[in-house]
Amino acid sequence: MNWDRIQGNWKQVTGKAKEQWGKLTDDDFDVVGGRRDQLAGKIQERYGVAKDDAERQVAEWKRKATDSWFTK
Repeated sequence: MNWDRIQGNWKQVTGKAKEQWGKLTDDDFDVVGGRRDQLAGKIQERYGVAKDDAERQVAEWKRKATDSWFTK
């Protein structure tokens, strides 16, 4: 999945992100706004993980993204 597509449809995929990272708040997702680096930063902040680990989690999540995540 292309990150540009995720970013462009951020409101539609936040539910999937909330399933993955339940400690992130709605405000966190609003701040992230689909920006990959911001998402990794919020994961670091809320979960207390290293930057590399947060980025790995985002990359794994992105690999799981399918067309079904996007409503028509």
